[in-house]
Amino acid sequence: MKIVYLFFKKEASFRTKHMNIPMVDLQGQYQRLKAEIDNEIHKVLASSAYINGSVVGEFATDMENYLGVRHVIPCGNGTDALQIAMMALGLKPGDEVITTTFTFIATAEVIALLGLRPILVDVLEDTMNINPEAIRKAITPQTKAIVPVHLFGQAANMEEIMAIAEEYNLFVIEDNAQAIGANYRFANGKTKKAGAIGHIGCTSFFPSKNLGAYGDGGAIFTNDDALAEQMRAVANHGMKVRYYHDYIGINSRLDSIQAAVLKVKLPHLDSFAKARNIAAEYYNTAFVNCKNIITPVTAVFTDHVFHQYTLVLKDVDRKELQNHLNEKGISNAVYYPVPLHQQKAYIDARYKEGDFPIAEKLAANVISLPIHTEMTTEQLQYISASVLEF
Repeated sequence: MKIVYLFFKKEASFRTKHMNIPMVDLQGQYQRLKAEIDNEIHKVLASSAYINGSVVGEFATDMENYLGVRHVIPCGNGTDALQIAMMALGLKPGDEVITTTFTFIATAEVIALLGLRPILVDVLEDTMNINPEAIRKAITPQTKAIVPVHLFGQAANMEEIMAIAEEYNLFVIEDNAQAIGANYRFANGKTKKAGAIGHIGCTSFFPSKNLGAYGDGGAIFTNDDALAEQMRAVANHGMKVRYYHDYIGINSRLDSIQAAVLKVKLPHLDSFAKARNIAAEYYNTAFVNCKNIITPVTAVFTDHVFHQYTLVLKDVDRKELQNHLNEKGISNAVYYPVPLHQQKAYIDARYKEGDFPIAEKLAANVISLPIHTEMTTEQLQYISASVLEF
């Protein structure tokens, strides 16, 4: 009772004070790491090795050590990472790839671009991650791969998904753009990093990600030597030897300046996750007695690194809440307002409204609040008080 009393006592002092709070404070994080980042960028400028400079390889090695994988292949962005992975696996037009309907469009976009068939399935209501049982039910003789998405910062049930993949001889490509740094715990006590469990892991270094560059960037992870060699070639115009093109490839590189930024940030990634968890716990405590809010649920087998702090609203006009927060200067977002099966570009006669009830319900009721590494208690008090005021 004392904690609640103190919270609401402080709330009153914020009712007349206006703040402007972004979803992510990239400037604040930069100022904290400015000396290190500037030094590494100046090294790149002095070397003039803007493409494939030595820092790219150094960052890849650091990432391999952090994730506990044999190979990290940097590339241009997270969407390219998914495309390179699927091209390297030799998937053919018409092959089916199972993924979640509740995700960012890139996950299915690459499947469609390659002439593959995206097979969409529903998610679990508590974690919002892909439902393994729905995966099993969607498998056909044409199924070749599964793309689980580690949504909002926690891993999907990879132990069960890998068991299904082994049973049906399927590839697993982890879309780890939102859960870099999260630990996954197996039933036998073994731990692996999210993205390092499937045959291939993919991530994005978009600036707002937990490990973000100052431009576009991405990477692919694998423990398979042959797959790594293939993916390196695909990312480099299909070349293993310069000007000898053995495969159809693309041009996708992480430039040296972005690698320099990421090399500085990587050692801080775990502390970034800790800061995000502190903010999430503050929100959880503030909203614990509000019957109109369901706070994020973390599965027992995974850490949560809170790329997003996403609430599920009950009997709340979301648009009006957004208007209220906007008036208060509080950034907010809806990830994602339209499931993939209802997107115009992905309309499919196989799917109709109501086929994915959980994803459709979430799309209508989720809202994400600011969460990042630089949040202050004052900001958290203001945001949570403003939500509860509404």
